[in-house]
Amino acid sequence: MNGTIDDEEPGRAGERRAAAELERLMDTYGQDVLRLAYAYLRNRASAEDAYQETFLRAHRHRRSFEGRSSEKTWMMRIAMNVCRDMRRSAWWRRVRLPGTEREAEARGGGALADADELPEEAAVRAERNDSLLRCVGALPEPQRAVVLLHYYQEMSVTDVAEALGVAEGTVRSRLHRARERLRRSWQREEEGVPAWIE
Repeated sequence: MNGTIDDEEPGRAGERRAAAELERLMDTYGQDVLRLAYAYLRNRASAEDAYQETFLRAHRHRRSFEGRSSEKTWMMRIAMNVCRDMRRSAWWRRVRLPGTEREAEARGGGALADADELPEEAAVRAERNDSLLRCVGALPEPQRAVVLLHYYQEMSVTDVAEALGVAEGTVRSRLHRARERLRRSWQREEEGVPAWIE
């Protein structure tokens, strides 16, 4: 054997193709998956866990992608399911402690700041982002999902409907209710009332 691909067993060539495909998915959708997971879970370490699990599931089920939706829609559906599974787990309910996101950001584990931004501007932006994410996090699950996919991932209503397995009218209705609720929550947040108090 001279070590060429032709001399390798067929299984090895298949493994290489699968690894190359996984690397392509990670390069193409990695930032989107990580942003979605962070916005949904509000914790960088948990978002990184969700990122890894999302790509493991995509790799395991790559043959199930039939092309009826865009590849991004398929990846975002997997990421949303991973995040939901994590939030439903008993482990998540036990370890979620108030303030962990802000403490992580203070240690440099939060969202990345713009390199040209002044520290004061970065602090204000981080506080407003944190405030908005608290309001989004307080939304009921169906509304939170459509907001994160439509606004954070910039997916169309059609793609959001496909990713969540619901009708487009349902997505529009949830977005409308979510916007109204966010407007009220944002006003209360600005007044110092916690977003989860209705």
